[in-house]
Amino acid sequence: MTAFEPPPPGSGARERLLAHGAEALSDVEILALLLHTGTRGAGVEALGRELLSRFGMRALGDASAAELCAVPGVGTAKAATLLAAFELGRRMAGRRLKRGDPIRCPADVYHHFHPRLRCTPQEQFHVLLLDGRHRIMREVLISRGTLTASLVHPREVFRMALRESAAALVLVHNHPSGDPTPSAEDRNVTQRLRRAGALLGVPVMDHIVVAEHGFVSLHEEGDFDAEPS
Repeated sequence: MTAFEPPPPGSGARERLLAHGAEALSDVEILALLLHTGTRGAGVEALGRELLSRFGMRALGDASAAELCAVPGVGTAKAATLLAAFELGRRMAGRRLKRGDPIRCPADVYHHFHPRLRCTPQEQFHVLLLDGRHRIMREVLISRGTLTASLVHPREVFRMALRESAAALVLVHNHPSGDPTPSAEDRNVTQRLRRAGALLGVPVMDHIVVAEHGFVSLHEEGDFDAEPS
């Protein structure tokens, strides 16, 4: 029998994956393939079920090495394999922008950031520096923590923009709640930074709020209709 012939009844997860594709396997079976071996007292699928019971699939993907190693039977080698597998999945899922790529619409920015920020437990504020043709020059992390005027100061936002001679920028931050609806503080910070950008000659083109359940562009919401004053 070749590797890709239909497997006989009772064949294991590896054979069924090769014959029918990974989508034919359950979450437990996929974890079992990654973990490879179980413990002395339990098989590898039992270990996979224990991981899913403790974390759930989504939280498992965001677990740290220490949290994984705290599960009996998961040592550093298994933890490293799981961490690498989930990171590879995030990279494959994300449509990452590279230096020189143009920003055509808010969805481009959302797809760039969503895999990293959708389950981040605290807010992060990023800036995309753009050249005169609205192509990516650089991505800069400005702050971590609840978005406030004190955390997101124009000095910090525009320092790198001026140093890199950016022609414009896009603001991005996440909502750990999963709801991308902009808060009043989101809008206040946006207008404050728009005013600063107008004075410095580096206009803010948009502010995009990224969350697990979608995104909101404040430009599309109408927050950029009036000139900053």
